[in-house]
Amino acid sequence: MASYEKINYSLRPAKHIERKMMLDLFRSLHVFGSVASYRYIGFGSIYFSDFYLVHKYLGITDMINIEKDQFNEKRFSFNRPFKCIEMQFGTSTDVLPTIPWDRRTIMWLDYDGTLTKDVIADLKIVTSNLAVGSMLIVSVNADPESEANSSRAVELLRRRVGEVNVPISVTDKGLRKWGTAAAYREIITNQILEAVSDRNGGRNPGNKVMYQQIMHFNYSDGSKMVTVGGIFFDEGQKNLISIDGLKENFPFARTGEDAYLIRVPGLTFREIRQLDKHLPGYSAIIKEEMNIPEEDLKQYSETYRYFPTFAETEY
Repeated sequence: MASYEKINYSLRPAKHIERKMMLDLFRSLHVFGSVASYRYIGFGSIYFSDFYLVHKYLGITDMINIEKDQFNEKRFSFNRPFKCIEMQFGTSTDVLPTIPWDRRTIMWLDYDGTLTKDVIADLKIVTSNLAVGSMLIVSVNADPESEANSSRAVELLRRRVGEVNVPISVTDKGLRKWGTAAAYREIITNQILEAVSDRNGGRNPGNKVMYQQIMHFNYSDGSKMVTVGGIFFDEGQKNLISIDGLKENFPFARTGEDAYLIRVPGLTFREIRQLDKHLPGYSAIIKEEMNIPEEDLKQYSETYRYFPTFAETEY
């Protein structure tokens, strides 16, 4: 059974918040040119949730959706929300080498499965070819091994991604809880930097390709997920990217190992409406009046601009 038949990806609240946060970070690409002129490539599944947002909020009209489920082409084509979305059917490993990489691109490798050798193969294809000024985002399932397999976690990871790709510092104990997500982020980043190094082999100093991570999210909508993303640019364009400015404007931006944990507080619609009246920021009076846990208030105050509101409707 395909993952979209088990999960409605448009109704996952933490992922919904992540998408909207990512849109803000996508806007930082304006220093390289109009964001609307970019191409967007993703795995939209049957819901096309990210394609809706990218088109409506960024104005991007050149979009490619890669779908591995070739047996349901008619259903995917029927659900395509905009005619500017080009459908490419086949595995990402087969489709990605056929795409021309001569223009700036926002590429979201949004996997519903775990980190594998196939994911690493996709990473190498994309990282080796992305035009400068482009952004690459990678999302994978980061659930740790089951209790029964926890003592073999490193062994199983080496089988999935290749022994040479697992840092020697990774241990069975270290892969518990969010440790698997941290290990995946390190492996993904190492693969990107290795491919960038290979690209720079024949380039002169001052004209080398560089990579700067700007996002690192952890969240759980039933399964632990990790998302890592960054920008590719020429060495001479380094001054265009202000990391301090990015972090000041977007507190959830992350450039290193520490992840921004998206946690969706359990609030009623009435509580949300009352809190919104006092945001940005909230006071101790509101905390006492509503008796909402401090951590929930803090999390909502950080994410309220991106917070989803789901309601039943007819159409």
